[in-house]
Amino acid sequence: MSGSIEFTVNGRPVSVTTSGTTPLLSVLRDELNLRGAKFGCGAEQCGACMVLIDGKPEYSCAREVATVAGRTVITIESLSAGGALSPLQQAFLDEQAGQCGYCLSGILISATALLEKNPKPSRDEIAAALDPHLCRCGIHNRVVRAVQRASAAMVGRQR
Repeated sequence: MSGSIEFTVNGRPVSVTTSGTTPLLSVLRDELNLRGAKFGCGAEQCGACMVLIDGKPEYSCAREVATVAGRTVITIESLSAGGALSPLQQAFLDEQAGQCGYCLSGILISATALLEKNPKPSRDEIAAALDPHLCRCGIHNRVVRAVQRASAAMVGRQR
């Protein structure tokens, strides 16, 4: 049974007509043309599909779209503003913290949530926040350095 589901995506109210059991990832990619979140495993195990829901990193591959009705969803597409990279995105480039890039949108989403909650995370806190993400390229050390670099840049701006 289909119905209209309303929620906010990247600051914009949206309404989709679909079955409430349709995966959020499918709605984002197929209905809203937001293709940054990726389908990796479909079992909430790899993190490639991660988005922020009301500020918290959540898997979107198996989450039913009806569960986000009235809520706020942030995708990787909203991290840059006006064509300028966020400090986190710039740090990932500076540290060359990506190879194939398939996992990066999910990692960037979780790192964004971490830095919003804790602007000066320790290495252990970064590792814990990024633990749900599977990267087959083995860039984990570069990712941690990139988050540390972004933290330093963002804290420096706040002074």
